[in-house]
Amino acid sequence: MHDSMDYNNLITDEDDVIFIEDDVISIEDDEYQPKDDAENAWKVLVVDDDKSVHDITKRVLDGFVLDGKSLRIYNAYNADETKKILNEHPDIALILLDVVMEEYDTGLQLVKYVRDELKNKMVRIILRTGQPGYSPEKEVVINYHINDYKLKTDLTSEKMIVSVVTALRSYKDLVSLDLDRMGLRKIIQSTPNLYKNKSFRYFINGILEQLTSILHLDMDAIYCRSSGLALSVNQNRFIIEAATGDYKEYINKDINEVLADNILELCKAAITLKKTIFTEDGFASYFNSSWGTENVIYIKSNTILKEWDIDLINIACSNISIAFDNMYLSMEMDVSHKEIIYTIGEIAEFRSNETGFHIKRVAEYAYLLALEIGISEPEAECLKIASTMHDVGKLGIPDAILNKPAKLTPEEFEIIKSHSSIGYEMLKRSNVKLMKDAAIIAYQHHEKYNGKGYPQGLKGEDIDLYARIVCIVDVIDALLSKRVYKNSWSVEEVIKYLQDEKGEHFDPVLVEIALKNFDKMLKIQSEFKDE
Repeated sequence: MHDSMDYNNLITDEDDVIFIEDDVISIEDDEYQPKDDAENAWKVLVVDDDKSVHDITKRVLDGFVLDGKSLRIYNAYNADETKKILNEHPDIALILLDVVMEEYDTGLQLVKYVRDELKNKMVRIILRTGQPGYSPEKEVVINYHINDYKLKTDLTSEKMIVSVVTALRSYKDLVSLDLDRMGLRKIIQSTPNLYKNKSFRYFINGILEQLTSILHLDMDAIYCRSSGLALSVNQNRFIIEAATGDYKEYINKDINEVLADNILELCKAAITLKKTIFTEDGFASYFNSSWGTENVIYIKSNTILKEWDIDLINIACSNISIAFDNMYLSMEMDVSHKEIIYTIGEIAEFRSNETGFHIKRVAEYAYLLALEIGISEPEAECLKIASTMHDVGKLGIPDAILNKPAKLTPEEFEIIKSHSSIGYEMLKRSNVKLMKDAAIIAYQHHEKYNGKGYPQGLKGEDIDLYARIVCIVDVIDALLSKRVYKNSWSVEEVIKYLQDEKGEHFDPVLVEIALKNFDKMLKIQSEFKDE
């Protein structure tokens, strides 16, 4: 059962014929800004088992242009071909769909497939039938999610053009609304996501990702690419802190050295005017925190920013401004906490007539080894800070014993050993993870891998990993340093001691990593050299 089409009604006289070879049917929206890419076309799928229907549809729509975009027509002659094309091209804008093909209701079943299985609510569907008895208009419109219903006998070329224009504009509006919804979702999600990592560099990269994702929300997003950078203002220098796309290679550089003059002027204008400035292909946004810091974010887009893009960006920038303030507050608090912890560690070292450089070196050694064994950067940073408290228990040891230049008696040595338990008791009550880590390190950093250490006699991996790391780096620094009771060892002597104590005093894996990175550790020692 095949539909028939009255072509005499479709092309009735010369006035109705608008597919003349050299003519271009062009319908422009005033707000539209055309693009240059080859993929810039409305995708239309013609589904009919009659080849002549495809031919006449192509002739009528030949040269059609709407909003600066031409048509790309796909042809299907049965249900299987239709499904294949729809799966390969989910961005089909319009389906001109025959009803009666293999079966009397093939077209209606395809409507259900599109809406229910593919979950495609965007594509506009115009049913065209030559046998309305099989699919009454009222019943079809009520029961099936279609957008127009046309009898082939009534469908002149002019009416077809009007139907196509109406459908494509409807599709465009729906896609625009969906993109706007996605953009708003990005903005709503952006602020909490910015705080997932405390690193300022990660924070800035998160902001760039959020802003560029808004610009990517375009019908041609797959072909668009945005680049961005973030810079900080420090003593009249503009340093690129983070970047994406074309600007990745410029991180840590002064913008005066690497950016084009027009971008320089835009960024400097944003700083001078203290506001967001938009251009046709991007924008620069200024942020000034209550802590006195100044930052600028510049985004370049290969698409022209529309009014809605600008509105979304302004909303996002309002969130980002608050995020900057909170981030700087968090950073300030982190710095304050670290300084307090370092100071406590230095006080303990000062009481034992050792400089605070010891705990700085131990912290840097521990951070280095942690990264080398695969501990994440945030965790390694936590270990770095916690390690500074490893000898805090010395605050409970009498000066006469702590600073005794002569050999300690067995009783005095037992008192010295108690600093591990004292340190643990001082720190264990905190619920803060960093302080919990510091308590374990203070308690276990004198345990030995062979089980002959103190205070618990723990063995092997029963000793906390952080404590095993601090154990080896503490000894390395102690051996390389001069103390009241000994001279410093040579590098060769320290390396031999590590090799001899592999699997005895120290974790054998950590010994290998320490030896592999010994040059880096010596560099750290030279940077924090005792006077």
